[in-house]
Amino acid sequence: MSFNSRYQRQIAFKGIGAAGQASLGRARATIIGVGALGTVIANSLARAGFGFIRLVDSDRIEASNLQRQLLFDEADALAGSFKATTAATRLARINSGIVIEPLVMRVNADNIVALVSDVDVVLDGSDNFEVRYLINDACVGLGVPWIYGGVLADSGVSMNILPGGPCLRCLMPETPDTDSFVTPETAGVLNQITGIIGSVEAVEAMKIVLGSKDVRQSLLSVSLWDAAFHTIDIAPNPTCPTCGHT
Repeated sequence: MSFNSRYQRQIAFKGIGAAGQASLGRARATIIGVGALGTVIANSLARAGFGFIRLVDSDRIEASNLQRQLLFDEADALAGSFKATTAATRLARINSGIVIEPLVMRVNADNIVALVSDVDVVLDGSDNFEVRYLINDACVGLGVPWIYGGVLADSGVSMNILPGGPCLRCLMPETPDTDSFVTPETAGVLNQITGIIGSVEAVEAMKIVLGSKDVRQSLLSVSLWDAAFHTIDIAPNPTCPTCGHT
């Protein structure tokens, strides 16, 4: 399968072109969390031709994942296979011309720098703020762009965290109290919102890698059931414990 035939529709898009496609082929990404958001992101970037994709997740596949985690099937859930390695196997069948590195591990303060320091962009597929703050603090310190994303029920948000711009702690200085809000277990999650937010994260990653002037500078909020889309400008916080001194 030739390079041009595989990516012809993408190369034809004015925002990418042949030179842009070549840049995507050299691009490196880390996806933290290979669940509802992470599988959408990984599927999108693999098909788009990102040259290197690192998948980080310690969890095994369960039946409840199948409603929204698109790289897995019933056999995977019955076997209790690891998400990272199973996703990597699926993606290798989709695009054998890229490198996919599955890592079955929990993200922590000891390994986060190694996971994000050698890539061009980091994408949030996690489901908790403890991990997100680890990503945020490491990426801001290293000057690596990362993309925050989260979903609940029919709603989702995404924000690009770019060097010199506001970071996640500018938006939320402290970890939200888990007792103060509903969870996916109680409120549910529509698979369609994971598809939208995951796709937004993936296309923003492409724009970041390509140096596009159209990289979004605001927080995007989506409420899917009533088809409401909003953008909210987030100002840098001069007293932010992570980026206030930059």
